[in-house]
Amino acid sequence: MGAVWSGGPCSVEAVHMAVSRKRRLKESSVRTLLRRLEQKGYLRHDVEGRAFIYSAVEPARSFAGRAVRQIIDRLCHGSVEELVSGMVDAKVLTKDELDQLANFVRKRREEGA
Repeated sequence: MGAVWSGGPCSVEAVHMAVSRKRRLKESSVRTLLRRLEQKGYLRHDVEGRAFIYSAVEPARSFAGRAVRQIIDRLCHGSVEELVSGMVDAKVLTKDELDQLANFVRKRREEGA
């Protein structure tokens, strides 16, 4: 997904080249992964000549939001507070990240969201 989000619509070959910098995967494995991600609704494809050009159905940020919601529901009994306090206790968030999060929340409150 990262390769498609960062590279925009791309072919199997382009995804394979991006992914193979960090992992040793065959192009056929990448093709299978892309097909499965499409079946799950994360990607879609267009056909250009004989090549499938894959693109993300939604941006990374909204995808991440849905994934976090699933984590909250499954592991934190639906409690956002439990997730965030657990991240703070486990020192997952730095002081700067906590400050950024506080500023983000403050701005959203001021906007009335």
